[in-house]
Amino acid sequence: MKIGIFGGSFNPPHNMHKNIALNLINNGYVDKIIYIPTGDSYNKKGLINFQDRYNMVNLMIENNNNLSLSDIGNNENYKYTYQTLDYFKEKYKTEEIYFVCGTDNLNDFNNWKEYEYILKNYKLLVIRRNNDDINEILKKYENYKDNIIIINIKMNNLSSTYIRKILKNKQEVLKYIDKNVYLYIKNKLLYK
Repeated sequence: MKIGIFGGSFNPPHNMHKNIALNLINNGYVDKIIYIPTGDSYNKKGLINFQDRYNMVNLMIENNNNLSLSDIGNNENYKYTYQTLDYFKEKYKTEEIYFVCGTDNLNDFNNWKEYEYILKNYKLLVIRRNNDDINEILKKYENYKDNIIIINIKMNNLSSTYIRKILKNKQEVLKYIDKNVYLYIKNKLLYK
């Protein structure tokens, strides 16, 4: 089984997060996607608590058997991506663990803890974002180019930041997030 690990803050999760996962599955890159929301210790401005982000991802993916969710991102023993990937490799007893990220992450990947270990032992499914110059970014990882797979998915520049800005406009925001996620945000008074 080919498993994709999709980490992120998901603050909040939106349709593009789901569309990327479904595209990767439908095009045979992976059989299953596991979403890993970052933990509360992740230092990012405006990040709401882990449990709410976890619950929203769960609402977004319900009724999709090939999409699942793990709370390992909030476990201090798995603070770094390489630890999380090793955990799932051991759990599923498979060599086919893929890390899903955007070109923005790949551009900064050489600053991640044990990034060379990740590139030697796992494959990256890199989603092209914006107009990033992928050839320029790949020059940093010349020795690992066989483990970096560039995925061209038709994407808009949707971001969680944009979702937070338009939350007051229900009609507009429901174009970009699941209705149940929207209701969760409203009922819990998140992002005020």
